[in-house]
Amino acid sequence: MEIQHHFSLKKHNTFGISAFAKAYTATKSLPQLKEALGFYHNEEVFLLGGGSNMLLINDVQKPVIHVLLEGIEITKTEDDNVWIKVMAGENWHNFVLYSIENNFAGLENLSLIPGNVGTSPIQNIGAYGVELKDSFYSCDVIDIKTLEEKTLSLDDCNFGYRDSIFKNEALGKYVITSVTFKLKDLSKSNDYPFKTSYGVIQEELKRLDGELSIQKVSQAIINIRSSKLPDPKVIGNSGSFFKNPVIKRKLYEDLVRMHPEMPFYDIDQDHVKVPAGWLIDQSGFKGKRYGDAGIHDKQALVLVNHGNASGQEILAVAHKVQKAVKDRYGINIDTEVNLIDQ
Repeated sequence: MEIQHHFSLKKHNTFGISAFAKAYTATKSLPQLKEALGFYHNEEVFLLGGGSNMLLINDVQKPVIHVLLEGIEITKTEDDNVWIKVMAGENWHNFVLYSIENNFAGLENLSLIPGNVGTSPIQNIGAYGVELKDSFYSCDVIDIKTLEEKTLSLDDCNFGYRDSIFKNEALGKYVITSVTFKLKDLSKSNDYPFKTSYGVIQEELKRLDGELSIQKVSQAIINIRSSKLPDPKVIGNSGSFFKNPVIKRKLYEDLVRMHPEMPFYDIDQDHVKVPAGWLIDQSGFKGKRYGDAGIHDKQALVLVNHGNASGQEILAVAHKVQKAVKDRYGINIDTEVNLIDQ
C-alpha cells in the first residue's frame, strides 16, 4: 500500500480547489481497499470518488482513500430486464453511454452527470424527471470499521430527493464498492415509457432527426446540459450547487401573487417544487463574480471557480446567495454539494 503525504487534491475535485490531503492512498482493487481501511482502523477516513459533488473548504486532515475500482458486468437477464453490476470507480457518464450503446434503457435522462458510479447512490443523483433510485437494484458495501461486506437493497437505502441512508444514519459507516442496476433491454421489448415531459426536452427532441429512442433522448440531454452547464475541465464547478426547494403550496400561492412568472412543479396536494436557479437569477446573481468565485452566466444554479478561488471564497458566495433568496422570497435553498471542512 502506497501512502503519499501532503498530496494535492486540485486535480481530484471538479471545483479545482487547491487543497491538500494529509495522507492519500489510491485503491484499485477490493483487497487494496480493505488493506487501506484496515490500516486506518483507528482513524476516521475520507473516501474520495470522482470529486464531483463536493467543495473542499480546507485541507483534508483525515487520511484520504481514493476508490478507483473498475469493471462492468451483466449479472442476470430475465425476459426484457438486465441486471448490471458496476464497480464504484467507473465514470458515471461513461457507464450511461455503455448502457445506451447496448440498448439498455433507464439511465438516458441521467446523461452527462459528473462523478463516479460509487458516489451516485449517496446523493440519489437525478435530472430531467429521473432519479438513480428508479433503476437502482442494490449496492455492495464494506463496513469501514469491521470490514464486513454486505449488500444493500433499494429499500435499505431509503432514497429521497438528493438523499439516502448514506447521508443520514449510515453516514461514514460504509464505502460503496459496486452498484447493480436493473435496466430494460430494448432489443427484447419496445414497451418502454420514455420520460420526456420535463423541462425543455421536447423542444430539443424536435431539433434532432429520427424516431424517439434512448439514444435520441440521451443526445437531447447532453445538448441541453452542455448549453447550460460549464465543463469542469474548462472552469471549476460541481454542477448544481443548490437543491430545488420544496415549499408548501400555500406559500407558493402567496408568492405567485407578487411574482406571477414564478415557475413550479407539482409534488403533491400540499407541496410544490420551485427551481432554485430561477430564484437565484431573479435575485440578481447570474454571472456575478467576486474575485475568482462566482455564479455561472448561463445557469444561476451553478457556482464556479474562475481560477484560484478557495473553498472559503466559494462558500461565502453560496451564503450570499442563500441570504438574498431568503430575504426576497422567504425560501431557504439548501446546498446539494457536500461541504468538506475537516
